[in-house]
Amino acid sequence: MNLKKLRDPSETFDVVFPQDKPFDVVGFGLNAVDHMCVVPQYPRFDTKTEILRYEKLAGGQVATTVTFVSRMGLKGKYIGKVGSDDLGKFSLQDLRSENIDTSSVLVEEGARNQYGFIIIDRNSGERTILWQRDPKLSFRDAELRREDICAGKVLHLDGHDYGAAIRAATWAQEEGIPVVIDLDKVVARSEDLISKVDFLITSSNFPPDFTGIADPIDSLLALRQYCEGFLAVTLGAQGAMAVVGDECVRFPAFKVHAVDTTGAGDIFHGGFIYGLLQNWPLDQIMTFANAAAGLNCTHLGARARIPPLFEILQLADSGAYHHI
Repeated sequence: MNLKKLRDPSETFDVVFPQDKPFDVVGFGLNAVDHMCVVPQYPRFDTKTEILRYEKLAGGQVATTVTFVSRMGLKGKYIGKVGSDDLGKFSLQDLRSENIDTSSVLVEEGARNQYGFIIIDRNSGERTILWQRDPKLSFRDAELRREDICAGKVLHLDGHDYGAAIRAATWAQEEGIPVVIDLDKVVARSEDLISKVDFLITSSNFPPDFTGIADPIDSLLALRQYCEGFLAVTLGAQGAMAVVGDECVRFPAFKVHAVDTTGAGDIFHGGFIYGLLQNWPLDQIMTFANAAAGLNCTHLGARARIPPLFEILQLADSGAYHHI
């Protein structure tokens, strides 16, 4: 789509969304089961560390984002695969407990569902993720259906199943559906993928890893050579940064007591999509997304206690920014 180029954060994107769609957001990407382990401090090599708290919780980038928009009152559809094991049943049941369409979720017989062990430092809330994804969870060509991918006003991707993600983004492009993507690692076809998205919002490591430029501002600006759409990066406790005109504009995070940062980026993407669908100005969208991500960090897990809309709006209006 021909996306409006913003020259000021106070401007709106004025996206014309297709109106003949049954869903506001379709998400195609990861779901996972997270084993959350809170520890007094991150363990050193060759030591034993007591686990202060353990929880098994549902997560995954796109699944968490779709759950967020559903909790905000939008109509969400999730497309992905789960394993045929107990973890897959757990993940699918959790999605079904939300107001999300899961009719296009496939169960891959003989596959183990994606899972992770997440070690969380009690004092800072920062986490280290150990994860595994069965290759059988990737979509085969015949399994991905265009009518499912193009059933929403917005398509959200994470790019881990990058061949299928490129196909999905291409279909959405052809039907005038804006594509949002959450990228946290460089893969073989990253360049092909990001050329097909309208809103590229990455983790802080992606621009330097992709461009080979260490400086965070220069690397984000360099992404303009590969993506004609909107460019932004999430920065954890430092908030987020976006390209506006020829500059990088920072949007500060909010001051919260962080218990666990797992899922903060996924929730940020959900907040961004929510604001985009409301046609808010960019600065309001980014403020809302930062507030949603911050509040989510006050509880354990990616989406166990997504804050209600009124709480996010209250924090967004409070001006209680975290100053680095």
